[in-house]
Amino acid sequence: MAGALPVGDPAPADGALPGDLVVDPSTDLGVYLHVPFCRVRCGYCDFNTYTSGELRGARQDEYADTVLREVALARGVLDAAGGLRPARTVFFGGGTPTLLPAGDLARMLDGVRDAFGLADDAEVTVEANPDTVDGAVADELARAGVTRMSVGMQSAVPHVLAALDRTHSPANVRTAVEAGRRAGLDVSVDLIYGAPGESLDDWRASLDAALALEPDHLSAYALIIEDGTKLARQIRRGEVPAPDDDLQADMYEAADAALAAAGYDWYEVSNWSRGAQRRSRHNLAYWRGTDWWGFGPGAHSHVAGLRWWNVKHPAAYAQRLAAGESPAAGRERPDEASRRLERVLLESRIREGLAIASLPDDRRQAVAGLIADGLVEPADALSGRVVLTLRGRLLADAVVRALTD
Repeated sequence: MAGALPVGDPAPADGALPGDLVVDPSTDLGVYLHVPFCRVRCGYCDFNTYTSGELRGARQDEYADTVLREVALARGVLDAAGGLRPARTVFFGGGTPTLLPAGDLARMLDGVRDAFGLADDAEVTVEANPDTVDGAVADELARAGVTRMSVGMQSAVPHVLAALDRTHSPANVRTAVEAGRRAGLDVSVDLIYGAPGESLDDWRASLDAALALEPDHLSAYALIIEDGTKLARQIRRGEVPAPDDDLQADMYEAADAALAAAGYDWYEVSNWSRGAQRRSRHNLAYWRGTDWWGFGPGAHSHVAGLRWWNVKHPAAYAQRLAAGESPAAGRERPDEASRRLERVLLESRIREGLAIASLPDDRRQAVAGLIADGLVEPADALSGRVVLTLRGRLLADAVVRALTD
């Protein structure tokens, strides 16, 4: 289970937005649907997820109906604030969304469609464990309106999967990808690099295996050790080594080179796609700071600068909604300085980059030094945007510090 929720202001029981909040209905709206169930907890994961023995008062077979109660509440809240509009993206994340029957995911999507409407070109993504997807599941998701499937491959090397506590069969990755493709879905695969005991050759083998699947999109994330996880405890006890920063940098460079050679373009530090039309529009909405409503226990939302987050446990979440109350545990309205910092953190990570004009005057002068250090593309800077070089992507935190400190 994830760590503590943020500390914020109390959220009203009816979920109403502040009366002085100005919601712009022309801003894109995304919907995130959190499915918090997993068969096994991976040792590195600190997401808000629960195995069957941890549910204590919540039931998977009732989950879709519970989420639909929050969807109905959200429709009323946004309608009252003048912010009701069709969703441009929908993302089922987790956890393992495909642990639920495909019919439950379809009902949840139908609920979103009925409450908000879906844009004509809406992107609808489902994260999938390779062991839980076959042709019948992919076909049912496609008929429901899903357009994209993200398969959690993580690695093609058995000892690396074991180090991550991943239990899926590597062979089932191809089965899931092919099932999604036959159903007409765009397919993404997710990889993680830097696991204990993973060599550069291991990582190259995983990259080769992923590229052999010819996905439309690929994500490659450096393993981060989160406090409170099994892996953090193992490292603290000296049972496994901590990730090696230099090796992870070599792995990132290997990924970028292999993906570029295969025709994939980077569009965010950890994400590559075959052309701009295959980018994850839902994730880009987060990085660009548009509006989204997160449904489910522990889910976070953002509308017009207001942020809020739901209670964490599925039982508490269900109890709030059964009582006709919002599941929001707290909320906040970041001040201008916080929003400016966040904008630099997020927009500097994407290929379109950060507008130099959005920086305070005393920070714009830092861009020249970043160019000299090989961290920012000179041609893009001349056009008024901070765009990271390959070296800049490896040292993105240093770029953010230079632009904000």
